[in-house]
Amino acid sequence: MTFSKESTAPAALVLPHSEETSPGASRWGRTASRIPGLTLAVVIALAATVIGRLVPIVGGPVAGIVIGVGVAALVAPGARWRPGIATASRTVLQASVVVLGSQLSLMQIVHVGLSSLPVMLGTLTAALVAAYWIGRWLGVTGNLRTLVGVGTAICGASAIAAVTPVIGAAGVEVAYAVTTIFLFNVSAVLVFPVLGHLLGMSQHAFGLFAGTAVNDMSSVVAAATTYGHTAATYAVVVKLTRTLLIIPISLGLAALVARRERVHAAASSAAGTDTDTDTAPTVAAEIRSRVHVLRLVPRFLIGFLVVAAANTVGLVPAGLHPALSQVSVFLITVALSAIGLSTDLPGLRNAGHRPLVLGAALWVVVSVTSLVLQRVTGLG
Repeated sequence: MTFSKESTAPAALVLPHSEETSPGASRWGRTASRIPGLTLAVVIALAATVIGRLVPIVGGPVAGIVIGVGVAALVAPGARWRPGIATASRTVLQASVVVLGSQLSLMQIVHVGLSSLPVMLGTLTAALVAAYWIGRWLGVTGNLRTLVGVGTAICGASAIAAVTPVIGAAGVEVAYAVTTIFLFNVSAVLVFPVLGHLLGMSQHAFGLFAGTAVNDMSSVVAAATTYGHTAATYAVVVKLTRTLLIIPISLGLAALVARRERVHAAASSAAGTDTDTDTAPTVAAEIRSRVHVLRLVPRFLIGFLVVAAANTVGLVPAGLHPALSQVSVFLITVALSAIGLSTDLPGLRNAGHRPLVLGAALWVVVSVTSLVLQRVTGLG
């Protein structure tokens, strides 16, 4: 991404509100700043939708992300475009998932979530174990392999963001992990639908495959939507259930970090170094303060469940379902177009080969584990 001279001003320099800079004017300014990037994402999504209708096997979402990546490679969007692109890639994507809730009932959600648990927990375990051992073998640092492992196992960048303050990961480690996860998200969107057709997978089987083997929600939705509407709704429920696993994982990591810090403090004290006797409790309290369980639950998940509940009790007319389905797919296409525009190609080059090799290995491990567990459990 290119930066203008104006964008390098200190972010902390904020003028106090005055008659010229009222709260209303500030809100309008923030809204107006999102228009260029959001418009660009919508234009690309419209073009991608046309391509998706002409070439159904590709689909609008996949076309959107490919066009977005191409535009970013040719002309990296500058500071003027970033606010709207960020809104499209995050808020619009979340809105699309909420709208998908109108296609489901709460009974379906509970059934799908419970039935997919064996595959979900199996892929989670495989990803975390493989991240530890393969990461050590490759010489990838502890925090970085944890971030890549959790991102692959649960929910991509969202899991990385949730775990970062828990383990105290450095900014460069987060950047490498997000870049690695993003690369294989895009690869999954392009490869998985083709693989599903080659394997002759049903809509439900592919939905379970995408929901358990693809990292980020955006890529899960894109890959599954390309495969079919039933696969998309099934994959979203599986993925949202999988996202909830970030809560126990974050709490577990917090406990491990607190224990490690206590051991380190005890060792330092035994060695006769100048340490405060209250260091261990202080460290443990600090780590606990970083973990806010309720904040780990995405708001769009709550919205998804509310809309699904409304559909369950008949508040969403059946005649609106086809239109809402099309709206959801278009919103997904807008979001993926923006994600393509956000591609940090220099970041991919600078990340180095080891995190990428780890990401590739985990991608294969999780994919194979998902397919094998489906076959073993008879869910495929």
